[in-house]
Amino acid sequence: MYQSTISPREQEVLRLIAYENTSQEIASKLYISNHTANSHRKNLMEKLHVKNTAGLVRRGFELGLLSYVPLSL
Repeated sequence: MYQSTISPREQEVLRLIAYENTSQEIASKLYISNHTANSHRKNLMEKLHVKNTAGLVRRGFELGLLSYVPLSL
């Protein structure tokens, strides 16, 4: 249900949020403005009905939008 309403770009932003990237870091990695990164974050929070970033990550896991893949050190 949610995957069809979340764009591929929003899914990428959600993944970067889950890996503790700031909006500025997301903007840099995706070659978008900081404002656009913040807009994606805001849109995700509205679409997933959460109040904050922690809620985004939690809901992302609940809905299967995120999966745990450990980072290589």
